[in-house]
Amino acid sequence: MFGGSPLNRYSWLRTSHHFLNAVATLPQTKWILYNAGQPLITSEPAPGGTSAAATPKLAFLTTAEITPFLGPQPYFGQGQEPGTFIPEDPKAESTPKPAGSSLSPTEAARHYPHSIPLVFLGVHEKQENLDVSAALPSTEFNTANAAVEAIEKLDGIPYFSMDVADLVAGETFTEEGLLKELAKEGKAFAWSDPRALMTGLDGFTGALFAISRSLVDWNYRNKFCPGCGSKTYSMWGGWKISCMTLLPWVDNTGKRPCPSGKGLHNYTHPRTDGVVIMIALDETGNNILLGRGRRFPGKFYSAFAGFIEPAESFEDAVVREMWEEAGVRVWNIRYHSGQPWPYPANLMVGFYSRADSTKPIRTDLDNELVDARWFTREEVQAVLARTDGKKDHENSVKAFSTDPTKADGSEEESFRLPPATAIAGVLIRDWAAGKIGFGNETIAPSL
Repeated sequence: MFGGSPLNRYSWLRTSHHFLNAVATLPQTKWILYNAGQPLITSEPAPGGTSAAATPKLAFLTTAEITPFLGPQPYFGQGQEPGTFIPEDPKAESTPKPAGSSLSPTEAARHYPHSIPLVFLGVHEKQENLDVSAALPSTEFNTANAAVEAIEKLDGIPYFSMDVADLVAGETFTEEGLLKELAKEGKAFAWSDPRALMTGLDGFTGALFAISRSLVDWNYRNKFCPGCGSKTYSMWGGWKISCMTLLPWVDNTGKRPCPSGKGLHNYTHPRTDGVVIMIALDETGNNILLGRGRRFPGKFYSAFAGFIEPAESFEDAVVREMWEEAGVRVWNIRYHSGQPWPYPANLMVGFYSRADSTKPIRTDLDNELVDARWFTREEVQAVLARTDGKKDHENSVKAFSTDPTKADGSEEESFRLPPATAIAGVLIRDWAAGKIGFGNETIAPSL
């Protein structure tokens, strides 16, 4: 879940305001909306008109439906005054580049007051059009007229995203008024807790949810320049944030130049935080070490996890986190898989390792865990047999909630496990099914 990246992101066209303005207004273009990170959902009636509860789905809107929230055109490449484009000639004196930089501070700029950032996610193309010869080159989008002609070759659905929280905060719309504006055609919409939605997503929608939520969250949080404290504005279809002092028409007399204007590396790029997530197997391979965190209720046990620190490899972080959280030394570390995790923008990197189950466990070092203990394969398989299946969605939601009730609503459970939509759940299930292990090898720990 959340991986796969099904879109052609067209990263080389993010700097082209001609391209972005052209695809934003196509009739087939779809938008995903958020309100301070909460995704907009719609409910579909139960099949056959039954009395069963409607199923919430991530809402996909057209440009026509969200036009009231977009602000004045042009949406990208905004000039000094509302309704104007940046000058076409990048060599003109009116559009100088920052000293020491090969970038223009006006590339697909979006800076008008009340113009909240718009994120271009990419284009979902038909499988038969994935050949490289069908890709659109940047040279076809040098002018607005050329862009209109080139966009006719686009055979797919462009996706954009935006967070409307600042519209509500700025009293442009009330939350009720904004939802009422969307519901003009009789559709019902609501804002959803992002974690509650995750287990009802299919693979394609989950991947769109992950990239859109991570990007709108990053834009929403970074409103001031880390170099000088000035306000920021959006560039590159929401994939770059720049300092307002770099706009060529801003008067910076008497101000020290913002350091973000020197070199590509000083521009603010979207953030991804690396996290290691891991399980430990004992030397027989038939027992697994899991922990119970303080912020999860009841008997919820999961894999261990922690952020990668500066000057650490993934393996270093696995060793450190297992020692800090459980007082356990691990070795023979193996990579399993990775998962984007849009809460808000993490990359979960999964591992499994060896550990000695005869050694004591300590949770009093960093005090992140309430408990940690070894489980047998039979114990884990028994819990999975009860929770996986037709009630998996319900149990998955409760696993990430603060609801202390029993996950299956019946017999008292010995413990609970994360859902299969989270990499921790995948690690545990793969081990329980015998898909991961160390065979007959015996490698002593190097301590």
